[in-house]
Amino acid sequence: MAITWKLDPTHSEVQFKVRHLMITTVTGYFKKFDLEVDTENDDFTTASRIQFSADIDSIDTNNQQRDTHLKSADFFHAEEHEQLTFVGHKYENSGDEAKLHGDLTIRGVTKPVTVDVEYGGIVVDPYGQTKAGFTVSGKISRKEFGLTWSAVTEAGQVVVSDDIKIHAEIQLVKQA
Repeated sequence: MAITWKLDPTHSEVQFKVRHLMITTVTGYFKKFDLEVDTENDDFTTASRIQFSADIDSIDTNNQQRDTHLKSADFFHAEEHEQLTFVGHKYENSGDEAKLHGDLTIRGVTKPVTVDVEYGGIVVDPYGQTKAGFTVSGKISRKEFGLTWSAVTEAGQVVVSDDIKIHAEIQLVKQA
């Protein structure tokens, strides 16, 4: 019998990090995102469906001007591409460490991506809900997904790096 796991948004977060001027790192978050997973049992290697989405309009880097720029056609082009999505195809577990393979779509461009997953385990919370926890991390090239805006300072420094680090703390709730 298939089990559906849904995101617990109050105990989950999705962030990205990018080098700015190659001397500091700027962190951003997606405030609205969703994840659903179907498994055969409590073993996530049996997952038959892993679907993640994040609303581009929910980007928050703690700077409204930068957020507006990220939502513009220079980057995510939120007007035409309201969400980024990830569809997982294979979850490989080896103890507490795992790899999740799938297809990431940003700005209408889909590429295969593999992320590292640290499995935190399964517990029953004080309200009787069964929850599973994961820490997800990885790195992508923004330019591979059509986010090619670039600028160089007068001194020749790149303003925004190509590499984007992804980090997520995910808590799923087993559905009855």
